[in-house]
Amino acid sequence: MPRITINKIREMKQKGEKITMLTAYDYVTAKLIDEAGVPMILVGDSLGMVVLGYETTIPVTIEEMLHHTKAVVRGTSKSLIIGDMPFMTYHLSTEQALSNAARFIQEAGTQAIKLEGGVTVADKVKRIVDCGIPVMGHIGLTPQSINQIGGYKIQGKTPEVAARMLDDARALEQAGAFAVVLETVPAALATLITKKISIPTIGIGAGVGCDGQVQIINDIMGSYTGYIPKHAKQYAQLVGIMSNAISQYHEEVTAGKFPTDANSFPMDESILDTLKDK
Repeated sequence: MPRITINKIREMKQKGEKITMLTAYDYVTAKLIDEAGVPMILVGDSLGMVVLGYETTIPVTIEEMLHHTKAVVRGTSKSLIIGDMPFMTYHLSTEQALSNAARFIQEAGTQAIKLEGGVTVADKVKRIVDCGIPVMGHIGLTPQSINQIGGYKIQGKTPEVAARMLDDARALEQAGAFAVVLETVPAALATLITKKISIPTIGIGAGVGCDGQVQIINDIMGSYTGYIPKHAKQYAQLVGIMSNAISQYHEEVTAGKFPTDANSFPMDESILDTLKDK
């Protein structure tokens, strides 16, 4: 079957079908997500924290994003792949934003890009969309603005901020974005925004009222030893399994228990005989 398109994602909202999105940063994980039938995969700049070990997403470069995005694309055939544009790759000018967005499409092979912001980036979103590149917006808690926000805090708790967030969502809709991520937003506000705009909302810490949900794959798989946010649910605990396997391997190698004959390759003894006098 062909890849999911943005038209299909829009259609899912119209039909009231819930939309699933997960992050992926490598070939193997992307292949598993794709085979599970998840319609959208986000190659998020969150890879800076859960893969590269940065404290925030801010140090992530476009070259790092493209490197990981290419691997994800190679591992998929059905999911819609969205590349996350990292910090300061779309802020300087509309031309810069368009040029870098094009790299995700041309070099990495994604079908869409994501960027953070609402009213302030609407002109750039419109230009990118007008040039044929689908755009997913991202409002609420925007990690690239963490120094300005002052931490990972719930957004939209005051009338002023809530109104501004609705304006942001509408601005993205009018600019042509095909969907918008709502991150760490009170559930009631996220539900209201979802009803007020025609494009799908994808929540992360924004309650059940959104059209869809996105989670970081490391959080739901329990494969990350760092902080697990409240909005995440662990469907597995791979850290313990992996840690035990690594320890057992180390113990067996040092004790001479691995490898065994079952893990080794045989050789014709006559060949060894010819080498004895060499």
